[in-house]
Amino acid sequence: MSEVLDIHGEAPVQFSESEWQARVDLAACYRLVDYYGWTDQVYNHITLRIPGTDHLLINEFGLRYDEITASNLIKIDIDGNQVDGGERPVNLAGYTIHSAVHAARPDDLHCVLHTHSDNAVALSCLDCDFMPITQTGCRFEGRVGYHDFEGIALDLEERERLVADLGTENHTLILRNHGVLTAGEDVPTAFQRLYSFEQAAGIQLRVMAASGASGVPIRKPSHNVLRHTREQFEGGEARAGATSAIPSWPGYLRLLDDRDPAWRQ
Repeated sequence: MSEVLDIHGEAPVQFSESEWQARVDLAACYRLVDYYGWTDQVYNHITLRIPGTDHLLINEFGLRYDEITASNLIKIDIDGNQVDGGERPVNLAGYTIHSAVHAARPDDLHCVLHTHSDNAVALSCLDCDFMPITQTGCRFEGRVGYHDFEGIALDLEERERLVADLGTENHTLILRNHGVLTAGEDVPTAFQRLYSFEQAAGIQLRVMAASGASGVPIRKPSHNVLRHTREQFEGGEARAGATSAIPSWPGYLRLLDDRDPAWRQ
């Protein structure tokens, strides 16, 4: 979990300290997705496993992302049953997609984000794969899976195919004609991957358009350089000298506090 603690008070009595920190981190993630304009009205989902439990936190279906706070997140079990919280139900499509990942990768993917963000959706509609052609994009080399569109994800049997397409090593899944899913061991990591993917996908779209219009080939790093750069990201070399595992995360929390500290409530 994030090493940044809730600086605005202790956990409410009904929550353990670890659950409250999870709620604070997840609420921050929802607010940041809203800040960057990656929401699709009240749809899409971000889930987080409460440390040491089989319970997940998810948003109430019907709340805008800018309305989500630490205390109004819903706690569910891996079967989608509401454990506590929430005046509204959970989006069943969100449960189908997220429960599949949480159940299949309980040791390393604790936070799962799914968005219909513009660049990710546009790329998902092209009959091509993600191209790691930028420095930031290299972090996705060999870490992206692809899942064909089957309609709104309400069929629980689709979970097996989602898991198979994600694989055991990937942390990002392009949902064809739909959107993207990124995941990580904690909220800051999963969010950083979403930010980086959305940025890299947008650059790929622009480069493909420019290449098609001009006839100039796309310059791609060699396979060895791609793998080396990804290993630098995964090994922590890219954040050398930083005091935080995800150096951007503390600054994001300050940004949210400056805009509206109510997200921590």
